[in-house]
Amino acid sequence: MADETKNDTVSDLADLKDIAADAPQGDSAEIAAKADVPLREQELDAQGRAYATGRRKDATARVWLVPGSGKITVNGKDQEVYFARPTLRLVIDQPFAITERQEQYDVIATVKGGGLSGQAGAVKHGISQAL
Repeated sequence: MADETKNDTVSDLADLKDIAADAPQGDSAEIAAKADVPLREQELDAQGRAYATGRRKDATARVWLVPGSGKITVNGKDQEVYFARPTLRLVIDQPFAITERQEQYDVIATVKGGGLSGQAGAVKHGISQAL
């Protein structure tokens, strides 16, 4: 009976719409800008390479990024040979597309374990960490 006397009970979609309209509105970009999350700095070795390890499912990838023309080598093979399916190559290219850094880095990766999908995800994770 106490629930029936409360004003904020939701019995249908119209009530939910009214509650949502009364909620404070904010810009998500504004909220993200206020967050005090430090950006990860890219660590380079003596030869100017960025290194990171990526993992997905049972696959583990060691990834080195070198400033270059965008060539991606996985286990000594070109990415078109190692990852024959175009969807797997799209997965690997996602970090570069999101950060708008296509064809700025050469990638050298060694990957072990898992299947091709997990390996592609591990390489993607390693690239994201190294960027």
